[in-house]
Formats: sequence, C-alpha cells, structure tokens
Amino acid sequence: MANINMAARPSRPSLDRTAQAESACIIFAKAPIPGEVKTRLCPPLTDDEAASLHGSFVLDTLERTKGAVAKHHLSAARYLACSPSASHVFFQIMEERHGVTIFDQVGDDLGARMLHAFSTVFSRGHRKALIVGTDVPSLPADYYRQALTSLDHYDLMLGPATDGGYYMIALKHPRPELFTGIPWSTDQVLKLTRERAEGLGLKISLLPEWRDVDTLADLQALIKASALDSKRPKHEQIFSTRTAGALQFIGKQLASR
Repeated sequence: MANINMAARPSRPSLDRTAQAESACIIFAKAPIPGEVKTRLCPPLTDDEAASLHGSFVLDTLERTKGAVAKHHLSAARYLACSPSASHVFFQIMEERHGVTIFDQVGDDLGARMLHAFSTVFSRGHRKALIVGTDVPSLPADYYRQALTSLDHYDLMLGPATDGGYYMIALKHPRPELFTGIPWSTDQVLKLTRERAEGLGLKISLLPEWRDVDTLADLQALIKASALDSKRPKHEQIFSTRTAGALQFIGKQLASR
C-alpha cells in the first residue's frame, strides 16, 4: 500500500473510542494481502494490483465514514471489523491513523460474522448500528446519515446492490434470523433478507441501489465513472485522488493486456 509503512509492530489492545455515542458505524474489511482479496478480478489484474486497489477502497471507506460523521454531526462511533485478524499490521496502522476501534470478524460465514459484529457493538451500549463493506468507494456520505436516521422510524435499513446483495445494513437490535440460512454471495441475498424481515414483522427502509465491485464488469464501470468524475471541478469530485489514480493506472494496464 502506498504511503503506509508495513513494518511489523507489536499488537496492542484497541482503544475504546466509543463512549457516549448513540450509533455505531462498522466497516467490514479484509487486510490487503495479495492473493486473498479481489480474487475474482485476477486475472486480468495481478494479485498485487488487486490488493493495492482493495487497500485504497478500505482507506476510502475510513475517510468517508469519518467525513460523514463530522459533516452530519452524527453521534456515531466508528469500528473496523477485521479479517483475518485485528492483529494484522495493516489494521493496527488503520486504528492508529484513522481513530477507529478494531475487532476481529468472528464466524464461519458472512452472516455469522455480521451478527457477531452487531452483537459486539450493541453490547457496548449503542442503540443503532450499521455495517458497510469497502467495495463502494464512491458511496455518497449522506447515505450514512440516511441509514442511521431511518432507524428512528424503521427496524431495518438495507442498501441494495445491483448484483442482488446489499452494500449496507442497519439495525436497532441484533436479529439472528436475518443472518442464518441465507445463500451469501448470490443474487438472492437481498430478496431473501427482505422476505425474512417481512416475516418477522420488521419495518424496512431502503437506500438507493448502488454498484459494488466484485467482477471485471463492475471494475470497468468504476473506471469509467472515475474518468468522468475527474472532469468535474475539484470540489465536486467524488473519488479520492488515491483511488482515482489507482483506477486510471489499472485502466491503462487492462487496455494493454
């Protein structure tokens, strides 16, 4: 990862920065380890390119959530749910530099890991919580505000992804039924989650649909969106300079392969 000293450093307990915050914003992230992230993009991307892009997405999400909390004056503590382990040096650096509280993702599948994350933050006294992935680097900051404020009137908020999943989920209480028996990483995730929630009598709110980055087509769409974004005035640009540069580089590499 550019500009990050990855030299090993001792693991230390995560600082508790969560006192008094009404809400919790949980970022689900993997460490940018070549060969272990964005594998569906390899090839045509190399393992190193995929890992670098993923790392940039993680940084984007950390920066965007921090900006959203500040801009909209949200009473929200920020967490980073880490895989393979919060002791990984990448996450130790993120904790130190970005003011997040880190903990391990725990569970045999995505549903179990999300349920564990929700249970963790609710046990710390938060009354609302959302989980967001790192594959939506251009997600508007206002969506975080919408997600949390929607819970004043709804039990569940979902951010539909174009592939049939969801990029964000927010709850007021842990609901194990929403995280078991779901075929994760399929186009049925959103549909079945909504059906399960309706069966439980939960009131559901939806954010606008957004495209995450799982496939080559997703990546190509993001490269195009970034190129268009670069033509806007600087203060109106959505993509970070770091990710825009990474996407421009990858676009040129793909064109030559």
